Amino acid sequence: MAWWRRRSEPVSSDLAVDPAAPVIRLENVSRVFRGDADDEVRALDSVSVSIARGDYVSVSGPSGCGKSTFLNVLGLLDSPTAGRYWLNGRPTETLTPGERARVRNLDVGLIFQSFNLIGDMTVYENVEYPLSLRGVPVAERKARVEAALERVGLTGRAKQRPGSLSGGQQQLVAVARAITGRPAILLADEPSGNLDSRSGEALMQMFGELHAAGATVCLATHDPRWVTQAKRHIYLFDGRVVDGPM
Repeated sequence: MAWWRRRSEPVSSDLAVDPAAPVIRLENVSRVFRGDADDEVRALDSVSVSIARGDYVSVSGPSGCGKSTFLNVLGLLDSPTAGRYWLNGRPTETLTPGERARVRNLDVGLIFQSFNLIGDMTVYENVEYPLSLRGVPVAERKARVEAALERVGLTGRAKQRPGSLSGGQQQLVAVARAITGRPAILLADEPSGNLDSRSGEALMQMFGELHAAGATVCLATHDPRWVTQAKRHIYLFDGRVVDGPM
């Protein structure tokens, strides 16, 4: 994992970093979705959580418990309805839309259940795209993309488009795209959900390697194997943090 950021390297964005602060801190965070008829869904309900730099955390709970919303808030894709979220010691409500986008591109790797691949681009171009946005030189982009595709076993699929791949292969493209940017924080939503057992085991091993190399890893999962591998566990039930599986 020599191509991954070492723990001592600074994060790549201009987001202020307080080394003494948790990398992630949520205080009484709620996220409420309101329907057309005054119906509301409280996806997160007064969640208070701290995640230390270099931690490896699993987020588990039954379907609909708020895991995906929790990761969307952490990844700055969504904002709390109430409560506060600090990232690297800075309150995220002070970030402009441009700063939020910059942090996502430089410091946070996101792996979605729905892949979010660009259908008109090849596998190689999908993995390369975030590096293009940040102006990484062509030669370095090539080296990083090739290393990431080799790591997930998709070197031979580089010229294909996502629509020609299986769901499991698309999931691996999404993983390669996330890791090629060498993010300080890796957020994964059910990363093994579309994979066979062999591919899932390989991905678990890779996440362990990334954590050992200094990444802060936070993943939402139903898979007990992933929960066991994590060093710390957060359990959600009806949008609230609970003491254990419900």
